[in-house]
Amino acid sequence: MVVSRVGSGIDDSKPIFMQIAERIEDDIIDGGLPEETQVPSTNQFASFYQINPATAAKGVNLLVDQGILYKKRGIGMFVASGAKAVLVEKRKEQFYDQYLVTMLREAEKLGITVEQVTDMIRKGAGTDG
Repeated sequence: MVVSRVGSGIDDSKPIFMQIAERIEDDIIDGGLPEETQVPSTNQFASFYQINPATAAKGVNLLVDQGILYKKRGIGMFVASGAKAVLVEKRKEQFYDQYLVTMLREAEKLGITVEQVTDMIRKGAGTDG
């Protein structure tokens, strides 16, 4: 079950329901929750994190609203077909906005060229030369 393999507790820097949604997303992207498999119940999340079931449900419902999860009446929540691809694309956009744009703005302030940034990335990745 995904709940038992999720990392350490709750992070106070963002709302708990968003953390629940992000952890489910992470498990989908990592393959821990393949498409068309059942997701732990909101009660299981609530018990594991010692939170109100309504808070857990808010995180799960966030993913339902995005089409990442769907409900099978009387059975529970499941990962939608195509969810992984949607999440990977969403995360790529977030990566670009949060990291690359910020990095390039800072590089420009410091007079670092795109070529120099590229060299730094290669060096950091161990692929220089």
